[in-house]
Amino acid sequence: MFATYLIGLREGLEATLVVSILVAFLVKSQRRDRLPQVWAGVGLAVALSVLFGWLIEYTSTSLLSRYEDRELFEAITSVAAVLFVTWMIFWMRRAARSIAGELRGKLTEALAVGSLAVAGMAFLAVIREGLETALIFYSAAQGAAGDSGPLLALIGGVVTAVVLGVLLYASALRINLGKFFTWTGALLILVAAGILKYGVHDFQEAGVLPGLNDLAFDITSTLDPSTWYAALLAGMFNVTPAPSVLETIAWVVYAVPVLLLFLRPARRKPAPAPAATETTTTVTERGADTGTEAEAASTPQRA
Repeated sequence: MFATYLIGLREGLEATLVVSILVAFLVKSQRRDRLPQVWAGVGLAVALSVLFGWLIEYTSTSLLSRYEDRELFEAITSVAAVLFVTWMIFWMRRAARSIAGELRGKLTEALAVGSLAVAGMAFLAVIREGLETALIFYSAAQGAAGDSGPLLALIGGVVTAVVLGVLLYASALRINLGKFFTWTGALLILVAAGILKYGVHDFQEAGVLPGLNDLAFDITSTLDPSTWYAALLAGMFNVTPAPSVLETIAWVVYAVPVLLLFLRPARRKPAPAPAATETTTTVTERGADTGTEAEAASTPQRA
């Protein structure tokens, strides 16, 4: 359940930060009359995200009658979820410094067009997070049929994200967003590796990949599946005591290089040399580290 809580927290905080930036910009620009359009766009995005999640579940449980077809569908959604997770964490790592300015620029353009453009801007800003959350949650919660725990954990993560977003907006709480997204990103990479491992297992169950019974190792006597800690590892990172060779290869081949790429220090661009004819020097204030820069970019500034 921790994995689904983390998904809700991470995706929810991204969406909350986006909305808070839009709202703060409208308030500072004396355009409170456009706030209903923003909330309308956000509400529509949330509704469609829930509908998308229901459609995935309905397709798996009702439209696909053959066991092999259901396994193949779950495998494909797992691979898609891994791709979304990977893209999302690297995008946030790169865009954290500039996301606030980009959103304000787009909203300025939308204000010049009209109400529908403002609602559309808010909708597009949130719908990506919502669709990702629905797809990743479905893939992470596979095998928990009839258990409401993962859903409650996801809702808990989203609620936590909303509370953090409100507190950030009100400047009652300041967290190092750079470090937050780094640590949660690293954990989500491990979650994604587990989802990919589960997807490979589903491909084997569907008969698309061979080697279902070729085990890489069997530590069932040491890691008893009936124990709470084995269930915790399986629920968080899909670590099982008797995985197949292909499952293990998929986990390692994804997790190791992606973690190394994600955790490597970001390269800083060298500052341009000042022109010889300049008589004044402009000093650009920079944060002490990436986390400070990300926080400054993502947290709405007061007038």
